[in-house]
Parts: sequence; structure tokens; C-alpha cells
Amino acid sequence: MNFLRISLFLPAIVALTSACATGDTFNEQSQMAIHHLETALKQETVDWQVVSGSTYATVPLSGNDTEQAMKLLGEAYTRQLRLERQAEMDAQTLKHGEWSMRFFTKVFGEAPEGGRSLFISMHGGGNAPARVNDRQWENQKGLYEPEEGVYVAPRAPTDTWNLWHQDHIDWFFERLIQNMIVFHHVNPNRVYLMGYSAGGDGVFQLAPRMADYFGAAAMMAGHPNETTPLGLRNLPFALFMGGKDAAYKRNQVAAEWKVQLRELQSKDPQGYTHWVEIFPDHAHWMQKDDAVGVPWMHQYNRRQYPERIVWKQDDVWHDRFYWLKIPESVKKDRAETIASVNQQTFHIDKAETAKLSILLNDSLVDLDQPVRVVQGEKVLFEGKVTRTIQNLISSLLERGDPTYMFSSAIELELDE
Repeated sequence: MNFLRISLFLPAIVALTSACATGDTFNEQSQMAIHHLETALKQETVDWQVVSGSTYATVPLSGNDTEQAMKLLGEAYTRQLRLERQAEMDAQTLKHGEWSMRFFTKVFGEAPEGGRSLFISMHGGGNAPARVNDRQWENQKGLYEPEEGVYVAPRAPTDTWNLWHQDHIDWFFERLIQNMIVFHHVNPNRVYLMGYSAGGDGVFQLAPRMADYFGAAAMMAGHPNETTPLGLRNLPFALFMGGKDAAYKRNQVAAEWKVQLRELQSKDPQGYTHWVEIFPDHAHWMQKDDAVGVPWMHQYNRRQYPERIVWKQDDVWHDRFYWLKIPESVKKDRAETIASVNQQTFHIDKAETAKLSILLNDSLVDLDQPVRVVQGEKVLFEGKVTRTIQNLISSLLERGDPTYMFSSAIELELDE
């Protein structure tokens, strides 16, 4: 009887022993990968391509070791940026190809725990001689004063009518945000975008296509041109306009956007937070009544991991939006993608793209458990994913945000 009982339980004992051994091996390999990473990152200048291409960068990591890897990578990346970009910060000028963007910086208040806020404030003008836009820049420098934060007023690189929404602006603002995180200890989740007149045009365009960079945005006296509010699902958006600002039908278009935003929020109550204020007695100059948008924005933090994403591509194309990524090989202007996540299941609700990647980390889902991706009734993926240093580095380098790394990715082929 005793022999029989032992025989019956023997397979279970063997299986348990094997599982423990496998778990021990996994943890040892994960810890060894962190050891190699730590050694590689001790160099003053890190060759990120070499680190990412190393064998240990593809080793599956545990959750705890992933946290350690993120810490090491963030610290190394910050050190390197501090060395590489000191000169451009001293010069208060960023350069990209044929363009240069000067910027004015003023710091307000005491730095809160977690880092300072950042306000990027775009001047008006456009389609005018440089001296006119220079005057607008000077005016913008003192137009708003937050209670706390780093107030940055950039000078547009060009003097064209669309000076704030050409494709090089996205690059400049991404780099500006990266630098402010490193040199002014800005909290990446408390970055705000605002602008007046032609600067407001920029807010209309940039806020939907760069929504995942900002905590909130405020548009003052601008015109949206061809853009739509669809991409603002997870970005609180304020719109201020003079009721008598009839040039280019700004007042009329502002009223139309008020209706559009209200309708979008009525269909999707968890999204499209907005405030539209049309001052009936003001024309293009709103006598600084629009300054109420500054504290309104300041109450919000960036939603890094929204449960639903509405991604509407602009004519300036982006390959990543929150936890979604589209390869350039299937680049398509104005394409729309809608995805959501509920616990461990991702739903692709709309896809005007043939390929899509879902980026994952433990802040979004539990990576120790299986995840599922569905499109309609079709299951596109089901199972567990691995965390790797390689994925962390990829997401760090593409955004330069140490707080927004993804350890895993699922690449999908979609039915458009």
C-alpha cells in the first residue's frame, strides 16, 4: 500500500522538481543578463547597438529583473544625454538638418516631488518677415506664468504660415522634451502644450498626433486647418477663442470643434476631456482671459497606458502612439487605428493598416500571465510573452523617455 501510494505520487514529484529546476534556471539566466547589462553600461559612452545586439539582450527576464534593467538603462541614457547635449542647452538652440530652433526658458516655483512641469508655449505670426515673428516670440516669452514649472517659448525655425506644424517640429519638440527631462528634472508625465494664433494652429495639429507626449494641451486663437480631434481621446484639450475672431472663420470653426468634442465624449465618456470657451466680446486678442488654460492643464498628468486608443495619422506620420506601433513599411497618411485593452485581452476595433505591434510592460498588463489579442471574432495571438533587454532599449531609444519603456512586443498581421 505504501509502495503504491509512492508510485502514484512519483510523477507529480518529478514534475514539480523539474518545474523548480526550470524556474531556477530562468531566474539565474535573467540575473546573469542583468549582470552583463550592468557591466556594459559602466562605459562613459554606451554603444546602444552593440548592447541591443548582444546575446544577453534577448534572454527572457523576470519581472523584478526587468525593473532593474529599466533603472540601469534610464540612468545610463540620462548620463549620456547630459554629455552629448550640454552644448545645445548652453546655446539654447536645437539644430536639425537645415533648421535651427532657439528657445527661451524661465523656471517658476519650487520643484515638486517627482519633477517639474514643462510648458511649451508657441508664438503667433507666420507668413511674415523674420522681424515680425521675432516680435511675436518676444511677446510669447512673458504671455503666461504658471505657478510651477519650466516655461519654454521656442522660436519657430521658419517664417512660413505653417511654421508650427511642419514635420521638423515633431522632431524638435521630442528632443526639447528629452533635454528638459535631463537638464531641468522635468516629470515626463507633466508636459503641456500651448500656443497663440499661429501657435494655436500648431496646437490644433500637434496635440492629436503627439498626444502621448503631453499631459494636456490648450489652444488659443488658432485654426485647425484640415486636422480632426479624433486623436485627442486621451489628452485633455482646452480651446479658447474670441467670439468676434472672424478671420479665416476661426470663431465659426471653434464652435464646430466644440460640437465635435462634445459628440465624441458623449459616445466615449471615458475620453475626450475638453473645455471650449468662446469669449463673445473678444476678437483675436483675448486680453489674457485665455490664461485660465494654464492652471486647467496643470491639473492633469499624461495617460501613459490608456485603456482605449484612437490613433488618427496626420500628414506628418508617426510610427508609435501610446502602446501601439506601426512599421514604416506600411506607412499610410490619415490611416485610423482603434485598439483597447481589458484586463489581459487586447481588442483591435479598427485597423487601416496591414501590420501593427502591441507594446507591453507590467504597467499595462500582467506579463506573468497569458495575454490575448483579438480582431472581431479572430484570435490573432494567445499566450505568454517574454520580457527582454532588447525590447526595453528599442522603446527607450525611439522615444528617449526613461519612464516609458516596453519590455515586450507582439507583432500582428491584420485584416484591414
